[in-house]
Amino acid sequence: MIALLAATATRAFAVQTYTVPSESMVPTLTPGDRIAVDKLASTLHRGDIIVFAHVKAEVDGPPNLVKRIIGLPGETISSVGEQVLVNGKVLPQPWLPRLTGSCTETAADIKTTKIAPDNYFVMGDCRGASNDSRVWGTVPARNVVGKVDLVFWRGGHPWLHWF
Repeated sequence: MIALLAATATRAFAVQTYTVPSESMVPTLTPGDRIAVDKLASTLHRGDIIVFAHVKAEVDGPPNLVKRIIGLPGETISSVGEQVLVNGKVLPQPWLPRLTGSCTETAADIKTTKIAPDNYFVMGDCRGASNDSRVWGTVPARNVVGKVDLVFWRGGHPWLHWF
C-alpha cells in the first residue's frame, strides 16, 4: 500500500511519462517515443524540451505537445531566412541536429514577437513539419507540464537517452 501511494504521488507531483505524439521533434524524438518528464523543474532554459498543454483548446490533435524552448520571457524573437534572431542577434542552436528531408524546409517565418512575461516561444526540431509558436503563439508557463529528462523507449524497445 505504501509503495502504491508513493508511486501515485511521484507521478502526480514529480515525474510522469508521455508518448511523443508527432514528427515535429524528429530526429531528436520520434513518434511513439516514451519520455520521462520532470514536473518539478523550477527553471526552464533555452534549448530545454518541454511537454505542455496545447495552447489552443479548439485545435484538433493531442492535448499535450512536445517542443523545444527557443525564446524566453521578455525577449523579442524573429527570423530572417533560416536564422532565428533573439533580441536582434542570431541565435546559436547547438542542440539542433542536422536536419534532412522535409525537416529542412521552413514551415513559417517568425514574425517579430515580444514574448510576454511567463510565456515561452517553442519550436519543433523538425522545422518544416512543426506547428508551433510560429503558428499559434507563445506558451504560457501555466500550460507547461514539465521538462523532458529522458527517452526510455524507442521503436518498441528499451532505449536510454538523457537530456
